[in-house]
Amino acid sequence: MNDLIINIDKIHTTELGLQRIKKNLALENVDVINWCKQKIRIADDIIRRGKNWYVQVDNAVITINSYSYTIITAHKKV
Repeated sequence: MNDLIINIDKIHTTELGLQRIKKNLALENVDVINWCKQKIRIADDIIRRGKNWYVQVDNAVITINSYSYTIITAHKKV
């Protein structure tokens, strides 16, 4: 189990982060934080590169700062 899963309760984002994630993933009427946490729990791949975690799940990549556990962005895989 990696540090991201162990500290999943610390995951949060900013107001701008919420807007960016909703726009990039076309999410509406969704609790973005809980959506991301659920996706992290079932992730296909979780990689730490430098200061960020990159979570690949379904057709999305979620980027999380590894020190603050802030969700920076999420986008659809190309």
